[in-house]
Order: sequence, then structure tokens, then C-alpha cells
Amino acid sequence: MQDINNKINNIHMGKLIHMLSHEMKRNYPIDKVINEDLTIMQKHILKFILLETMHRDIYQKDIEEEFQIRKSTVTGYVQLMEKNGFLTRESAKEDARKKRLVPTAKAEDLRVAILEDIKRNEKLMVEGIPDEDVITCKQVLYHVLQNLIKRDKEEVKKDE
Repeated sequence: MQDINNKINNIHMGKLIHMLSHEMKRNYPIDKVINEDLTIMQKHILKFILLETMHRDIYQKDIEEEFQIRKSTVTGYVQLMEKNGFLTRESAKEDARKKRLVPTAKAEDLRVAILEDIKRNEKLMVEGIPDEDVITCKQVLYHVLQNLIKRDKEEVKKDE
């Protein structure tokens, strides 16, 4: 136990988060869940759309913000996904110029598998960890995220 504590105390938080992220991508790739003929980025976008449309309407702007990619790039992805039968674009009721992204039945069929994969991964990640430690971990990671977002916003203000 002392060995593990020494290792944990001597590792940088950024390195640990990077290692965790790498492990998740390597062992739980989106290809296992969505094995359709899409690029990795299209699969991530489709997963985002399928999960988010459970709670709200999604527009291209949401994808631009979520993945930090340009409007023209998102347009290309959306057009291909529409052509391949995963999405349709519908005019928003409040503003016909805005196009809501709507998953097709073909895409909807993937939602259950995605949700099951998330549930399975979450269960594995917290196995053997007391609930209160999981909550503390989430709180700390969220605070780390907020610190980084705050720093990014401050740097943008300096550049203006």
C-alpha cells in the first residue's frame, strides 16, 4: 500500500488524467459500439447527438462548441451523416433558418448499445470504490475542469 501511495503522490495530476483517458480510449473504443461505416469523428458526433437529443434539440452550433471544430468542418460531417442515413435536418419551429439535427431510425438503433456500453464502463470504473470516494473524485475532477476553463477564458481576454 505504501508503494501505491508513493506512486500516487509523485505523479502529476495531468499525467494521471492523460493515462486514464488513453486507457478508456484504448479499451472502450467507440468502434465496439458503432461499427457502421463512419470515421471516428463521425462516430463521436453521432454518439453526442444520440445522447444529447434525449434531453434537448441539437444544432450544428452545438457540435462546433462540443468538439471545438469549425462550422465548415461540421457541415461536411453532417452532410455525410445525412447522406449515409444517420441524420436529417429539420427547420426549427422558432427560426426556420436554424436546422435541428434529428437522428434517423438507423441511428436510433445504436442508442441502446451506446447507453449499455456507458453503463458497463461506469460500473467497471467504480468497482471496489466506496460511493463517497466516487462522489469526491467527481467533485475534484469537475473542479479541475472549471479551473482549466477559467484559465482559458482569462487567456482569451488577455489576447483581446
